[in-house]
Amino acid sequence: MDLKITIIQTQLHWENKEKNLEMFSKKLASITEATDVIVLPEMFSTGFSMSPEKFAEPMSGSTMAWIKTKAKEKNCVITGSFIAEENGNYLNRLVWMNADGTFKIYDKRHLFRMGDEHNHYSFGKNKLVVELKGWKICPLVCYDLRFPVWSRNINSEYDVLIYTANWPERRNHHWKTLLLARAIENQSYVVGLNRIGDDGNAISHSGDSVVIDPRGMIISKTKANEESIETVTLNYSELVEYRKVFPAALDADSFKIVD
Repeated sequence: MDLKITIIQTQLHWENKEKNLEMFSKKLASITEATDVIVLPEMFSTGFSMSPEKFAEPMSGSTMAWIKTKAKEKNCVITGSFIAEENGNYLNRLVWMNADGTFKIYDKRHLFRMGDEHNHYSFGKNKLVVELKGWKICPLVCYDLRFPVWSRNINSEYDVLIYTANWPERRNHHWKTLLLARAIENQSYVVGLNRIGDDGNAISHSGDSVVIDPRGMIISKTKANEESIETVTLNYSELVEYRKVFPAALDADSFKIVD
């Protein structure tokens, strides 16, 4: 069965939770086409803030309540990360919210030290793979993209990689190149959703959001630096057939990740 994924490429209101949730409510309301997954940017309610002590929320907070309500309204999964607080730790936490209100979480593994993220947040230890309509999906966050071992598709454990990001324009060549590499090396669909516009530190983001098929071909039409909502259909039979005729995974190296 095919899978429809909707990517929302947009600017964010810097450290303004209320404005961001209001903005995304309007954007979600404008989506009339049926979809299975809607992807929001990294830290979609605040922007990439290094002030978690001001903006972190418990899992019972307003952002979780909002995403739960919207997933039910749209009758689909909504995913993206926000600033969470748990047991005294601050986390860049991705939420995979189902339409029925159940959810799973992934805490960003690789914290962006050049932006001082590692001094403000605790890193995650567990990769998440979820199932939807017979598809296996692995959602990751921004800087995780640079680490192929963490993203590696061991024993075809997933069919789709999703990266939600606040990736600066000055390194957009890396973003675009690494997304293509992840699709090709893992024989997987890859969804890269990035914000646009300047953040509160005057860092520019060009978006360059994209959906790539397992052969490394771009199948989306979203353009850089433009507000955009695009729904892309992923074809499961094409994925299975490509892995069958070119079974590179059979020659993959074995390894173990140790903290």
